[in-house]
Amino acid sequence: IMTEKTFHDDVFNVTYPKSGTNWMIEILNLIKYNGNAELSNQVPNFDRSPWYEVAAAKQKIQNLARPRIISSHLQHKLFAKSFFTSKAKIVYTMRNPKDVFVSNYHFAKIVHCYKDPESIQEQLEYFLQGNGQYVYYHSPILLGRLGLNVKIWQNELILYSLLFKDLRGSVVKLCKFLEKELDDEAIDSVVKNSSFKVMKNNKMANWTFAPSEFIDHSRGSMLRKGVSGDWKNHFTVTQNEYFDRVYEEKMKDFNIKLFWEDK
Repeated sequence: IMTEKTFHDDVFNVTYPKSGTNWMIEILNLIKYNGNAELSNQVPNFDRSPWYEVAAAKQKIQNLARPRIISSHLQHKLFAKSFFTSKAKIVYTMRNPKDVFVSNYHFAKIVHCYKDPESIQEQLEYFLQGNGQYVYYHSPILLGRLGLNVKIWQNELILYSLLFKDLRGSVVKLCKFLEKELDDEAIDSVVKNSSFKVMKNNKMANWTFAPSEFIDHSRGSMLRKGVSGDWKNHFTVTQNEYFDRVYEEKMKDFNIKLFWEDK
């Protein structure tokens, strides 16, 4: 359980892994600095928005200029008690779990802490049944927590596919939520500098700064395609039906309807 002090103006960038965390780091930091991309081009995203649950990031979080933007994959029950008595804001980005799986599949090929997947089918079993190493990332927790987090996080919910469809509209929506007034020029700068093309070429956003002990850069990149609906290029009909069965079973008790524009 985290004990880090929470300030009323903190902004938490919460996602399930591979659901747009890095993208939202860029967007939120650009909004924070009125569209000025200087910091985004000079400081690694991990330092601009450190991970709440990483012990080594504690000092970085404490040193952040306020309002602090803090990233996390944690469940709500693991947040510090001070969070629940604060006015801190949550931006929760939700992505089609099929695309989360595909992104995770390719991610597992390049990071050394994952078992290298032999096939889509093997990885699908890990992901849906919670077998093997690093169950936190390869399990039905994703499906259940989708429902749980949507019901619990009483803050701003951003759908990943809508960022693709209307990035500018999403930025305007976030500005309103964050009570941050930006003029059209500043909003245009946020949109431009948080585009996939710009981030892909920004060494402070594309994780090329990550040491080879963590990522094998020769096997791929952290920012891969920048699309929504890529699962359709990976799933067979049988795999898609299997995923749907597990998804419906895991979500049946949440009494909420989640929709995906790329379904």
